[in-house]
Amino acid sequence: MRLTTPPESQQDLLQRCWQLAGKTLGQIATELGIPVPDNLLHHKGWAGQVLEHYLGADAGNQAEPDFTGLGIEMKTLPLNANGQPKESTYVCTVSLREKGNLRWEDSWVRQKLAQVLWVPIEADKNIRLADRYVGLGWIWQPTPAQETILKRDWEELMDRVVLGEQADISAREGQYLQIRPKAANSRVMVKSLTEEGASTLINPKGFYLRSTFTRELLATQFK
Repeated sequence: MRLTTPPESQQDLLQRCWQLAGKTLGQIATELGIPVPDNLLHHKGWAGQVLEHYLGADAGNQAEPDFTGLGIEMKTLPLNANGQPKESTYVCTVSLREKGNLRWEDSWVRQKLAQVLWVPIEADKNIRLADRYVGLGWIWQPTPAQETILKRDWEELMDRVVLGEQADISAREGQYLQIRPKAANSRVMVKSLTEEGASTLINPKGFYLRSTFTRELLATQFK
């Protein structure tokens, strides 16, 4: 497997994105010496891992942005046959045992979304995994207006968590940010707290950006 050093600057990272754009996942994997699975059924996250490796992401499993020296998180943006975001974008897990006063400014969601490298990628199920093209990545930072809405969504959702209403949170809540189950299947359970403060078990949950929001980001970038 080819080793890639972390990018030294944003410009270095964007230059690597230019080198990626227009290549297929199969071509990239071949350059890196990584085998391509037939599908993603048992290899969820494979495409993102290949792109992270090519671009020099160095966070690994640490609680840090993917490019630690630059403070930049990478998110793939799978696109459907119409060139639109296919699904919501995972941000991070939700801590289901939170109590007391929480601040958006200190949240892991805000840190994750402070600077994001978006990398579009074909995700039409009719295209073989190895033949799917990668688009041109770009670095995004929330505008003041976007951050205001993200903050409001986060505060309203975390209020529900702190009050022990985790099990009742619906994916319909939140304008840009939503909470959804985050597990391989419904049998996976984690400890949480009820409204009365008692310990209980529920499915793990994660923060996600709605596809309607990422569609706006895509349209703004490539208008």
